[in-house]
Amino acid sequence: MKIKSKKILKILRRKRLKISFAESCTGGMLSSAITSISGSSKVFTLGLITYSNQSKIKVLKVPKNILKIHGAVSMKCCLSMVNNLSKISKSNINVSITGIAGPKGGTRQKPVGLVYIGIKKDKKIIIKRYLFANKGRSYIQKATVRKSLDLILGFLK
Repeated sequence: MKIKSKKILKILRRKRLKISFAESCTGGMLSSAITSISGSSKVFTLGLITYSNQSKIKVLKVPKNILKIHGAVSMKCCLSMVNNLSKISKSNINVSITGIAGPKGGTRQKPVGLVYIGIKKDKKIIIKRYLFANKGRSYIQKATVRKSLDLILGFLK
């Protein structure tokens, strides 16, 4: 992860871009992957951990209706998170993560390991759905961070 994080920081610095994150199931691991690298303060603007529905509503202004109808682990919630993060942070690149890291909390429709990652750069937005193997909470969180770093790199190229 460190190599990808360094690569991301190098590209962000070269392109003079800023990045921000809104994390749920990863609990700040993505922010930590970036801020553990020296010089990250030049490109990292904001890292929010909006773990509860209440924080998603209050901080990220995710509409209550989205959470009620679609749930926190949904494409619509992830989209709302990344859109509103971009308004708050004013960063060039914004990333949102929501998912179920387990070991509990999964259902047949939304199993443990289901994660949505959203990235927004200017007007371009992608929301990706992943179903990581249920190999434990830590595995799912780390897999999510690795996938997020891959997506960010892909976006920057």
